[in-house]
Amino acid sequence: MYNLVGISPKDVLLHGPSKLLVSNYHWHEPEVGIVGSYTPTEKDVEDHFGIFRGVDQIEAFGQATIGSCCSFLECKKKNLSITELKEKFIPAFISLGQVNFHNYLEVGDTFISIGKIKFYKFRQMVADGRIYKVPKGLDLDDYFSQLNSTQIFEYELRDDFNLIAEIFDITGRGIKREIFK
Repeated sequence: MYNLVGISPKDVLLHGPSKLLVSNYHWHEPEVGIVGSYTPTEKDVEDHFGIFRGVDQIEAFGQATIGSCCSFLECKKKNLSITELKEKFIPAFISLGQVNFHNYLEVGDTFISIGKIKFYKFRQMVADGRIYKVPKGLDLDDYFSQLNSTQIFEYELRDDFNLIAEIFDITGRGIKREIFK
């Protein structure tokens, strides 16, 4: 497995089906960053006036970046399968720097999380990035297969991508399961 593109997030992340907020990986360079997407459902916006809350956006971004990238790198480093890694560690958020919200997401709006890894050591990762609402009907796999990391991390996207949020210094760590017992 060279990267996460083509692998289902449900096979990578520990989160159960009701808390999984990543549908697909569209671009991934293991020590650099990732692009993942999600489309909020009616259940995701229940009791929130049809709006996908900012806290859920942060969670989705964290799952796409910290949860996914850290799990991938730990599997490579320890020569473990995803299943073996899930048996040993639980992903946990440690801190969040700054978040700037520029817009909102509604049920049915597909969005991407673009996450750039700033630090990775001892199962701990720090990332920055952005969330964008995706233009309707865009094939994300095809679109991101044509971009390189410089274009992605300088956010050189089509003009019809809508900036939703900027996220700085989101930090997570894989905690040994035995600590929770």
